[in-house]
Amino acid sequence: MTTDATFSAGVGARPGGPSAGPPSPAERCRTVARRFTALVDGGDLRLPFPGEGRTRERFRALAALGREDLCVARLAEGHVDAAAILHELDGPPPEPGERWGVWAAHPPGPGLTATARGGGWRLNGVKPYCSGAHSCTRALVTADSDQGRRLFAARVGDPAVAPVPGTWQAVGMAGSDSPDATFTEVPATPVGDAGSYLCRPGFQHGGIGVAACWLGGAPAVAATLVARAGARPLDAHAAAHLGEVDVLLHAAESVLQRAADEIDEDPLDRLGGARTRSLRVRALVEKVCTDVLRHVGRATGAEPLCHDARHARAVADLTVYLRQHHAERNHAELGLLLTGQAEER
Repeated sequence: MTTDATFSAGVGARPGGPSAGPPSPAERCRTVARRFTALVDGGDLRLPFPGEGRTRERFRALAALGREDLCVARLAEGHVDAAAILHELDGPPPEPGERWGVWAAHPPGPGLTATARGGGWRLNGVKPYCSGAHSCTRALVTADSDQGRRLFAARVGDPAVAPVPGTWQAVGMAGSDSPDATFTEVPATPVGDAGSYLCRPGFQHGGIGVAACWLGGAPAVAATLVARAGARPLDAHAAAHLGEVDVLLHAAESVLQRAADEIDEDPLDRLGGARTRSLRVRALVEKVCTDVLRHVGRATGAEPLCHDARHARAVADLTVYLRQHHAERNHAELGLLLTGQAEER
């Protein structure tokens, strides 16, 4: 897979004309789950760990999945991130056929608690944003305990972990199947020490892996404009928008490659720049994807959004997925780091 074929001028037209009408959310979840299962069972998600000298390859694979389907990429990224976390924190590697997620969101409100009992741990409460809730068999979940917030491995494919109906109303990323889930006395195994999930350098490396998925979604959106160029000559304005898209994607891919090389050169973050790098790369990719959405929309108008379900889904999925970026909060943190008013973490 070459860089150009993935990101820049080779955003490439998708074959065929307007797609069929949109599937129901349940159908989308089933389609994505089947693809996720096939990727795991086929060994396609055995990617190099960050910092092992092949991080470019890892990011390229995640971007390629993002271009294929951002909902598939969301589940695949969770699985490969879980494998990397278990490797970094000396946990057992995923067994063949296991499909892992990383469920670590902590929005305001009641959450998940972990209690030590009888020589083990039990999880109780509600966890939000459990991507792959109906297709994952195992998950790494964060929970509050009397030792602080900790990471646990748990089996999630049984009745003790129950997705809450109606808690995933998204149009974009509907197929990621990310409802709240209720945990009731779920046995769990600690992974790492309290705080180690966030403090390890791999947390920052993994954040750039998510950005690689976002970046893969941008050529999928731009493919509609490229297809239009292949069908008939573009007017000057549409051609200018396509040129802007190409420049943006090429620049973002170059930044992603540099980040991969820096991770391989300093995987344990001995130089102390991992957080700054993650903030920069994620902010740049978020901006590039947002600008691609704008350029393609202005060049193509409402027609593909209204008559091409595949394009409309790609736009909606990317719009929602990008909101994992914390926008001005992350920009402010970066500014404080650059002025010495905050410390790398």
